[in-house]
Amino acid sequence: MRPGIALIGRLACLLAVIWIGCPVPPAQAATTERIVVNRFSGVAIEGFDPVGYFVDGTAEQGTAEFEANLWGAVWRFRNEGNRASFVAHPEVYGPQFGGYDPADIARGVTVAGNPRFFAIVAQRLYLFSREANRDAFAADPERFLYEVGKRWPALQQQLSQ
Repeated sequence: MRPGIALIGRLACLLAVIWIGCPVPPAQAATTERIVVNRFSGVAIEGFDPVGYFVDGTAEQGTAEFEANLWGAVWRFRNEGNRASFVAHPEVYGPQFGGYDPADIARGVTVAGNPRFFAIVAQRLYLFSREANRDAFAADPERFLYEVGKRWPALQQQLSQ
């Protein structure tokens, strides 16, 4: 075998091992929709159970076994009870502002919230892109919600175009 071909073969094997061993980055959420969804699967809030935030106080993954389609998104739940609660009252259990970060909306931009950074204020779920945004919002939610109220309608219109 020629030395050049052997080298190419070894390099190809090395690249394959590196490629297989690299973690796959999570799919990015779409930011041109009214609800933050995975652009490949259509799953909202990365498959986290929106009712679980209220019931368990933590961010818990839902399963494909318990799904509901609403607002053009697939929502996942941990159990049938959570699914039924969401379907009966999506305005209560769904993330406010479609899952976009209210701290960023207050600044005039739409940034998808991360389901791991959340707050429940006045019995409503808010998701944040960063922990610092969540902490700032939690310190003075009224101020942020006032700013969001001024900016969200125009931003929402842009998302639907």
